[in-house]
Amino acid sequence: LFFSPICDIEVPERLSSSYEQLRNYHLVERCVHVPAREGSEEEILLVHSLEHLEVAKSTQTMNEEELKRVSENYDAFFFHPNTYRCARLAVGATLQLVDAVMSGRVRNGMALVRPPGHHSQRNAANGFCLFNNVAIAAEYAKLKYGLQRILIVDWDVHHGQGTQYIFEEDPSVLYFSWHRYEHQEFWPSLKESDYDAVGLGKGKGFNINLPWNKVEMRNSDYLAAFFHVLLPMAFEFDPELVLVSSGYDSGIGDPEGQMNATPEVFAHLTHFLMQLANGKLCVILEGGYHLKSLGESVCMTVKTLLGDPVPQITGEMAPCLSAVESIQNVRAAHKPYWKWLAYEGRFFSFKQMLLINGFIQKLKIIKINTMERFLELHMKNILFPVPPIKTATTSSEGSEHFLPEHVQLVKEIDKTEVKALVSGFYANLVKEEKALLSLGSMFVILDKILKKEVCNGIAASPTAALSAAVALRHSVRFGFQRVLCVFVGDMQMIPDTEDGVTFLFCFISGNLGLYIYIWGFVLTNLLLLKDAEGNDFFSAALGFILPVAYSYQPNLTVIAVGPNRSLGINGISLLVALLQGLAESRIFAVIEDTEKSLMQSVSKALVGASTPPFGIYVPPTQEKVNKLKALRDQFQQEWKMLQCSGKLSDFI
Repeated sequence: LFFSPICDIEVPERLSSSYEQLRNYHLVERCVHVPAREGSEEEILLVHSLEHLEVAKSTQTMNEEELKRVSENYDAFFFHPNTYRCARLAVGATLQLVDAVMSGRVRNGMALVRPPGHHSQRNAANGFCLFNNVAIAAEYAKLKYGLQRILIVDWDVHHGQGTQYIFEEDPSVLYFSWHRYEHQEFWPSLKESDYDAVGLGKGKGFNINLPWNKVEMRNSDYLAAFFHVLLPMAFEFDPELVLVSSGYDSGIGDPEGQMNATPEVFAHLTHFLMQLANGKLCVILEGGYHLKSLGESVCMTVKTLLGDPVPQITGEMAPCLSAVESIQNVRAAHKPYWKWLAYEGRFFSFKQMLLINGFIQKLKIIKINTMERFLELHMKNILFPVPPIKTATTSSEGSEHFLPEHVQLVKEIDKTEVKALVSGFYANLVKEEKALLSLGSMFVILDKILKKEVCNGIAASPTAALSAAVALRHSVRFGFQRVLCVFVGDMQMIPDTEDGVTFLFCFISGNLGLYIYIWGFVLTNLLLLKDAEGNDFFSAALGFILPVAYSYQPNLTVIAVGPNRSLGINGISLLVALLQGLAESRIFAVIEDTEKSLMQSVSKALVGASTPPFGIYVPPTQEKVNKLKALRDQFQQEWKMLQCSGKLSDFI
């Protein structure tokens, strides 16, 4: 109603343009529509004071001058006679989504709402926010469904100080926020937005602030924050529900954030969060003020929630020095409160390091006429037709009884054709009839993956290592030049490589070892995995395997599971699920006949079923933490995504 340059960006088109883009991608018709309702006064009072509610109600009948006066009592908030009803609809829509997810009607979902909520405090509107939608949702879920652990992830570019204030003494809510901070220069410019605000009283350790102290953060910076801070804490916390304060002003082109993260990064972040809380994930819109960037980012999020393959991430996979500083500071501040950090060594001071180093990482920016044009071209480059079939396998005895729905059975090729194909690979190794027949199953599935007729596939084999080796050579013929190979169990076959082709091998062996190979050359041998429960799995997967794999950026992933494996069913399922963020989700899994009990669990992970919970977190031993740390120190110059957990000398 009254002019302020501050509120020019918070416009109704934020919703209408995002919804229109969802329609353009034909995503709307694939979603279950949950009707909005107004949140009740009782629901709003779960978080807000009666005084705040009454002030908000009274604005419905105020004239313009009165609205202006009451608005001046708050920081960056502007009342309209319809604000109260709109805010109640935003609350109600959010709670409707929570009900739909918690009741099992849907697995996950997104609420496109205005006004946003995460700045709103118990007794005050703030920063376009009247009622704190996500905070109310958390209290509502605790009250109605008896939840004891809720994770709130706030990837908006502004700090959600309202959410922090509401839960900073509450250990039942783990709140994570990254935000543009610039050493307290950026709004809301609060000391308590810094990394050392870890919570109060019983809530100490349950408030995680990751401040970005420069602009132009990129995809690699956001992924590094997940690998080295959020995901280890989230898996240890083991939430029963995940709520996302989903602000897309942290994306490229936004006038508020001034960051350079492209829309597909939100697909990857969403994919990781879907592995928590048995898949119960509610994404609620917060900020986002560049309409094209906002719309594309919303679509990337919804496509991932629907189970579509995750697009290949773009940009150099190397976090900037400022991001590394912030991540290390957060880890140091939270070391007393988290088991996964208990045995980490002394964290160095990055302020000291910056004085010594004086290095400034510069971003290369391609000059393009408009951000809209850039995003249009960028999305054309990263998007690809979704294969009509998600997961393929061949029929084996009794398989129809244990394979999940949506796994398509395909016909094997005959023995003569297999012999012709194998002759150029490992003919001298394939001497047994049983092994030859198993390759017929492998070839037909792999061909469908390589031709992009299916997204992924799974096969049983009497010799998983041999099948995987043949699969690698076969994929080269299709022009796949970068293949990630994960071998679980006692398998040590390393195929020869060809010029211009690289293979990255990760061996998790039965004698409790993890081996990493590239170009056929063994890089390291590290004891990591402790027992069948996979208690050391998170340290290995999140602290090393995922950062290295994202640095490598494969275009195909091959997973082979053999005998004497040290990793349990839950660990293997989660590893398969996490690796679907790579190579446009192209995965070929081959399971040794002796491990057929895994077929159902791995198939479920491949079709996108929720991964099973791990239960009580048991930290790795000091010895294994030290070995993992030594491994990161050794290879962080080669694999830049490891650089968030290094030592001072590596950065000087």
